[in-house]
Amino acid sequence: MLVRDVLYAKGNRIVSIDPEATVHEAIARLVQNNIGSLPVVDHDGRLIGIFAERDVLRIIHNRGEGFGRMRISEVMTRDPITCDILDDVNDVMGQMSERRIAKVPVLHAGTLVGIISVGDVIKVMYEKVATENLHLLSYIQGAI
Repeated sequence: MLVRDVLYAKGNRIVSIDPEATVHEAIARLVQNNIGSLPVVDHDGRLIGIFAERDVLRIIHNRGEGFGRMRISEVMTRDPITCDILDDVNDVMGQMSERRIAKVPVLHAGTLVGIISVGDVIKVMYEKVATENLHLLSYIQGAI
Protein backbone atom coordinates (compact mmCIF):
# COMPACT_ATOMS: atom_id res chain seq x y z
CA MET A 1 0.00 0.00 0.00
CA LEU A 2 1.30 3.45 -0.91
CA VAL A 3 0.91 6.80 0.84
CA ARG A 4 -1.28 7.97 -2.05
CA ASP A 5 -3.80 5.26 -1.08
CA VAL A 6 -4.06 6.75 2.42
CA LEU A 7 -4.48 10.27 1.01
CA TYR A 8 -7.11 9.03 -1.43
CA ALA A 9 -9.09 7.48 1.45
CA LYS A 10 -8.89 10.47 3.77
CA GLY A 11 -8.76 13.30 1.27
CA ASN A 12 -5.90 15.68 0.73
CA ARG A 13 -7.33 18.88 2.17
CA ILE A 14 -4.42 20.93 3.49
CA VAL A 15 -4.78 23.47 6.27
CA SER A 16 -1.47 25.31 6.52
CA ILE A 17 -0.08 28.46 8.07
CA ASP A 18 2.29 31.25 7.15
CA PRO A 19 5.59 31.52 9.08
CA GLU A 20 4.76 35.10 10.08
CA ALA A 21 1.46 34.15 11.73
CA THR A 22 1.36 34.18 15.51
CA VAL A 23 1.11 31.19 17.81
CA HIS A 24 -2.32 32.48 18.85
CA GLU A 25 -3.48 32.38 15.20
CA ALA A 26 -2.05 28.88 14.77
CA ILE A 27 -3.80 27.56 17.88
CA ALA A 28 -7.08 29.06 16.65
CA ARG A 29 -6.63 27.35 13.27
CA LEU A 30 -5.86 24.01 14.95
CA VAL A 31 -9.01 24.26 17.07
CA GLN A 32 -11.29 25.54 14.27
CA ASN A 33 -10.27 22.68 12.00
CA ASN A 34 -10.05 20.00 14.72
CA ILE A 35 -6.52 19.05 13.66
CA GLY A 36 -3.26 18.45 15.49
CA SER A 37 -0.67 20.05 13.23
CA LEU A 38 -0.18 22.70 10.59
CA PRO A 39 2.35 22.56 7.78
CA VAL A 40 4.19 25.89 7.62
CA VAL A 41 4.55 27.05 4.04
CA ASP A 42 6.38 30.04 2.59
CA HIS A 43 4.91 32.49 0.07
CA ASP A 44 5.87 30.13 -2.77
CA GLY A 45 3.93 27.27 -1.16
CA ARG A 46 7.07 25.35 -0.14
CA LEU A 47 7.03 23.41 3.11
CA ILE A 48 9.49 24.96 5.56
CA GLY A 49 8.30 23.52 8.84
CA ILE A 50 5.46 22.11 10.87
CA PHE A 51 3.65 23.43 13.93
CA ALA A 52 2.01 20.79 16.12
CA GLU A 53 0.32 20.33 19.47
CA ARG A 54 3.67 19.34 21.01
CA ASP A 55 5.12 22.69 19.94
CA VAL A 56 2.31 24.45 21.83
CA LEU A 57 3.09 22.52 25.00
CA ARG A 58 6.82 23.14 24.64
CA ILE A 59 6.26 26.89 24.21
CA ILE A 60 3.98 27.13 27.23
CA HIS A 61 6.47 25.19 29.32
CA ASN A 62 9.54 27.14 28.17
CA ARG A 63 8.14 30.63 27.68
CA GLY A 64 5.03 30.87 29.79
CA GLU A 65 3.19 34.15 29.42
CA GLY A 66 3.14 36.01 26.13
CA PHE A 67 3.70 32.95 23.96
CA GLY A 68 0.63 33.73 21.84
CA ARG A 69 2.31 36.72 20.21
CA MET A 70 5.37 34.78 19.06
CA ARG A 71 5.77 34.15 15.33
CA ILE A 72 5.40 30.60 14.04
CA SER A 73 8.82 30.90 12.39
CA GLU A 74 10.34 31.17 15.88
CA VAL A 75 8.75 28.04 17.29
CA MET A 76 7.96 25.66 14.41
CA THR A 77 9.80 22.42 13.84
CA ARG A 78 12.08 23.16 10.91
CA ASP A 79 12.76 20.65 8.14
CA PRO A 80 10.16 18.15 9.29
CA ILE A 81 10.27 14.49 8.34
CA THR A 82 8.26 14.10 5.14
CA CYS A 83 7.22 11.30 2.85
CA ASP A 84 6.48 11.05 -0.84
CA ILE A 85 3.10 10.12 -2.24
CA LEU A 86 4.70 6.99 -3.76
CA ASP A 87 6.36 5.78 -0.52
CA ASP A 88 5.29 2.48 0.99
CA VAL A 89 3.00 2.99 3.99
CA ASN A 90 4.87 0.39 6.05
CA ASP A 91 8.12 2.33 5.62
CA VAL A 92 6.44 5.58 6.63
CA MET A 93 4.84 3.94 9.69
CA GLY A 94 8.27 2.64 10.68
CA GLN A 95 9.69 6.18 10.51
CA MET A 96 6.74 7.57 12.47
CA SER A 97 7.20 4.95 15.17
CA GLU A 98 10.99 5.25 15.31
CA ARG A 99 10.95 9.06 15.50
CA ARG A 100 7.80 9.24 17.64
CA ILE A 101 5.92 11.55 15.29
CA ALA A 102 2.18 11.37 14.73
CA LYS A 103 1.80 13.38 11.54
CA VAL A 104 3.88 13.52 8.37
CA PRO A 105 3.58 16.01 5.50
CA VAL A 106 3.24 14.31 2.11
CA LEU A 107 5.15 15.68 -0.89
CA HIS A 108 4.98 14.96 -4.59
CA ALA A 109 7.77 16.37 -6.76
CA GLY A 110 8.69 18.63 -3.84
CA THR A 111 5.18 20.10 -3.49
CA LEU A 112 3.04 19.65 -0.39
CA VAL A 113 0.01 17.55 -1.36
CA GLY A 114 -1.33 16.45 2.03
CA ILE A 115 -0.56 15.28 5.52
CA ILE A 116 -1.10 11.84 7.02
CA SER A 117 -1.42 10.77 10.62
CA VAL A 118 -0.94 7.49 12.41
CA GLY A 119 -4.74 7.33 12.73
CA ASP A 120 -5.21 7.77 8.98
CA VAL A 121 -2.83 4.91 8.26
CA ILE A 122 -4.36 2.62 10.89
CA LYS A 123 -7.86 3.25 9.52
CA VAL A 124 -6.88 2.37 5.94
CA MET A 125 -4.89 -0.69 7.04
CA TYR A 126 -7.78 -1.88 9.23
CA GLU A 127 -10.24 -1.52 6.34
CA LYS A 128 -7.87 -3.45 4.05
CA VAL A 129 -7.48 -6.30 6.55
CA ALA A 130 -11.25 -6.42 7.18
CA THR A 131 -11.91 -6.70 3.44
CA GLU A 132 -9.29 -9.43 3.07
CA ASN A 133 -10.85 -11.33 5.98
CA LEU A 134 -14.29 -11.16 4.34
CA HIS A 135 -12.86 -12.51 1.10
CA LEU A 136 -11.08 -15.34 2.92
CA LEU A 137 -14.22 -16.25 4.85
CA SER A 138 -16.24 -16.27 1.64
CA TYR A 139 -13.64 -18.49 0.01
CA ILE A 140 -13.53 -20.91 2.96
CA GLN A 141 -17.32 -21.10 3.28
CA GLY A 142 -17.71 -21.54 -0.46
CA ALA A 143 -15.19 -24.36 -0.48
CA ILE A 144 -17.02 -26.38 2.21
